Amino acid sequence: MKEHAVVVKWRAGLHARRAVDLVKISNKFESSITIKKDDIDADAKSIINIMTLEASYKTVLNVIVEGVDEDEALKSIIEYFSNITE
Repeated sequence: MKEHAVVVKWRAGLHARRAVDLVKISNKFESSITIKKDDIDADAKSIINIMTLEASYKTVLNVIVEGVDEDEALKSIIEYFSNITE
């Protein structure tokens, strides 16, 4: 299991388009991927779950990845959250 904190750097937050992109990235991997905000856990492979986080600009999220390709999955998600182009 791997865990890493990421910050939402998009001024509009983790809105629908960004959430869809996150789900697409997550679904490329076999590992279980959970995004945590406070006491809310969201399956990163579900758009509905991601939207329930209501992650606004500068929100800190914890990414938890567990599975056979966890290293690659975590690296991809960290890279995604590092991309701040609107």
